[in-house]
Amino acid sequence: IRRDLTSQGNGKNGTPAGDAAQSLALCSIANMSGLELIQALHGEVQHILVSKTSTPNVKKKAALCLLRLVRTSPNLVAGREFAPHVAQLLQDRHLGVLTSAMSLLNGLASQHTNEYESLIPYVVHILGMLVLKKACAREYLYYRTPSPWLQIKLLKFLQLYPQAISPKDLSSNASANKAYVSQLTSVVSKILTETDVSDSINKSNADHAVLFEAVDLIVVWGSSGPAQLRDGAMKLLGKFISVREPNIRYLGLMTMAKLAQLDGSSENVKKHQATVLVSLKDADISVRRRALDLLFVMCDTDNAERIVDELVAHLVLADAAIREEMVLKIAILAEKYATDLRWYVDTILKLISISGDHVSDAIWHRVVQIVTNHPQGDLQAYAAATLLVGASPRRCHETAVRIAAYVLGEFGFLIAERPGMSGEEQFKILNQHWPTSDSQTRAILVSTYAKLSNLYEECRPLVAPIFARCKNSVHVEIQQRAAEYASMRESFSPEAVEDLLREMPPFEDKKRSALEDRLIDKEGVNSAVVTKTNLPSAVEKKRAEESAAARKILTTYDNEGREFQETEVEPDAVEEGPPTVGIPKDIIPAMRRAFSNLCTSQSGVLFENTLLQVGVRHEYAGAQGRISVFFGNVSEKTSRTALHHFRVAVDEVDHLRIQKQGTQGLLDENEDGGCTVAIRTQAKLLLLVEVTAPFDDAPAMRIIFETEDGIRHEYPLRLPVVATCFMEPVTLEPNAFMQRWKSLEGQ
Repeated sequence: IRRDLTSQGNGKNGTPAGDAAQSLALCSIANMSGLELIQALHGEVQHILVSKTSTPNVKKKAALCLLRLVRTSPNLVAGREFAPHVAQLLQDRHLGVLTSAMSLLNGLASQHTNEYESLIPYVVHILGMLVLKKACAREYLYYRTPSPWLQIKLLKFLQLYPQAISPKDLSSNASANKAYVSQLTSVVSKILTETDVSDSINKSNADHAVLFEAVDLIVVWGSSGPAQLRDGAMKLLGKFISVREPNIRYLGLMTMAKLAQLDGSSENVKKHQATVLVSLKDADISVRRRALDLLFVMCDTDNAERIVDELVAHLVLADAAIREEMVLKIAILAEKYATDLRWYVDTILKLISISGDHVSDAIWHRVVQIVTNHPQGDLQAYAAATLLVGASPRRCHETAVRIAAYVLGEFGFLIAERPGMSGEEQFKILNQHWPTSDSQTRAILVSTYAKLSNLYEECRPLVAPIFARCKNSVHVEIQQRAAEYASMRESFSPEAVEDLLREMPPFEDKKRSALEDRLIDKEGVNSAVVTKTNLPSAVEKKRAEESAAARKILTTYDNEGREFQETEVEPDAVEEGPPTVGIPKDIIPAMRRAFSNLCTSQSGVLFENTLLQVGVRHEYAGAQGRISVFFGNVSEKTSRTALHHFRVAVDEVDHLRIQKQGTQGLLDENEDGGCTVAIRTQAKLLLLVEVTAPFDDAPAMRIIFETEDGIRHEYPLRLPVVATCFMEPVTLEPNAFMQRWKSLEGQ
């Protein structure tokens, strides 16, 4: 092989026989490409490539052979030393040599980009000759387009250097830089303006191949490129996505998705939203997929609801091949741009009802995470009520049963007071799906039944037979859960059972959700859809700030020591009297969590120990509020004692006007007064409050009672009446807002 490379066989240098021998030798090296062969002969291949005596045919073969060797051994060529030789090749007038040299240059530059940056002016010059001056030999004209393959390779090389449009980054020769940047801008502008749909399919394909590479170059430049080029590209692509030719429409949709990611392009791409929605109904599934990607990329807070509603409506008619992809992207969009998370919950329920088989576990798991992590407002109660209604029909998708079972087990107590939504009703609605559920759903239902039986006594006789049957289940998970839940009350104290079955803590906020991971697996890291997903929306940023602010407020409130006393209450300073028991330190963390939850929910348990359970239900309208406090005797399984001289004292504060009503004797101030709360009965306190001034503290409430053994209990608590309870959102137009803002001046 070395002899054929150097001696040109039996022919002389430049003769057909000599060219044939060298070409065959180069082909042999490229196809064999063993490591030892590469190390032994790559020097001769480089020498033949740059030799002035080599013919164009041999140079083409040598360039392609060296490209093959470089792909096998990337560090074979020293870039800084070889770049001048490539520059010499780029000055060759033979377009075939230029085409092969550009193939080699693209391969080298993709591995060592910085080392070939100095060749940008040469590439721009060649591109200008082809596009602006049409300087091309007749044999390289393709339907009157000068060497489209070479143009594509030149544009691909320029895409490796986004800074090429910024002359200050290349060298100190500002005038030369300015010249080639101006030439490059003119070249790209002419490609955009002179490319149109042709009657000849071959010419149209060649022209559009060059055009789309030019648009990719504009995308690579980003905001540093000329704005008029971005606008021109968007306008041209808008025309292409409307043509009948599916290939052009496909490329137009795909390229527009890339262009839409640039700053300042969002408004322009929205103008084509109606056209993209039409492409979503195309007969070609590849066109439908690109249209779906473009809708995903162009979506923002302003048009999210319309796009998501359109996609959900189209999901009914979509074929099975694209349904799973549509469901995944709809779920991500609904979460990313939901200004009201209740709309997000409704959207996922629609997806389940329309295409439940394509709703993966990751989607409904994400709904559970979002509902759990956002206790602010009424999201948890709304989700529980909506899912209960969704699971009410005898026939509903199993995914709906799973998510309803989990959410009701965690937050069903928030709606238990509503008509038709009691704990027993929740159990009956869920249990009707038991016969048709698979093992995974039944395992979730078993855990939900345990939580319902813990919260509602009327559910315990309904749940016990199910646990007894499931102890012999063939599914290990169901059997284990049933056995553990059934024996829990006999093995642990009521307080331990309460701790074990209380609602789950918030999930960890991961940088990337499971849905985003699934999208990356499907689309790839570099796709326009994944790039869009990785950018947090304004809604997500605001949601994160609100959650962080809420956590900060609650943490500050705890640390200041105003929420609860962290020490046991000392006996009154009297020489004689019954011993006094306060709040043990070990239950104060649970009290803090209960107080925090009640600050953002309408009802729940404020305090609970072996003797007493304090529940709160509160609602507000403007500056007025109605708070119902329930005091239940839960000592039936421990000391079994009535609570005597049961009294409640609510501190009077300047910022609240409070009217109190309660069970007879509950508000007595005398030590010998109060009421008696028998086992499994309740006392009730009703507070009507009106806020009269700003405040930063919650009103204090003190509970005092005695057990039958003469021990006096005194519990200082804080009512979950905070400033945010009296706040209501106001929707104002910009002009009305400014008028109201100006009216506050001087106050």
